[in-house]
Amino acid sequence: MSARIGVAVMAVLLALYIVLVAQRAWLLLVSGEPVAIAMGIALIVLPLIAVWALGRELWFGVRAEQLARRLESEGGLPDEPVSVRPSGRVVAQDADAVFPVYRADVEQHPGDWRAWYRLALAYDAARDRRRARAAVRNAIRLESAERRG
Repeated sequence: MSARIGVAVMAVLLALYIVLVAQRAWLLLVSGEPVAIAMGIALIVLPLIAVWALGRELWFGVRAEQLARRLESEGGLPDEPVSVRPSGRVVAQDADAVFPVYRADVEQHPGDWRAWYRLALAYDAARDRRRARAAVRNAIRLESAERRG
């Protein structure tokens, strides 16, 4: 729930930023000065890139959450007993101990989005965010292909 609040706050702040930047861009565009016009154009392009990036991240989050709910409803989430710190993080040794199981599952079933999602959870528990996100992206791609065909 706190992640959703964070996303909402970020989206509201981005909207406020876009409004303020658009106002400045307009003032620069109507100034008639070539340098100011170029800066005004840049001020229009940069918020568009920010909106695209935010939209992409939001869509990634929505799709990842959909896969998590689907996997949970199928009873496919990992159920290995792992120790958890008071902060909620998995103890590193426990994460490292279960990781080979999920890596082997992906090696045996490279086209299974469920295996990739479980591997992403193992990467996340091991604090390897870059690989966790890549594995989730792969799971999303495979699940989408499965749904289409």
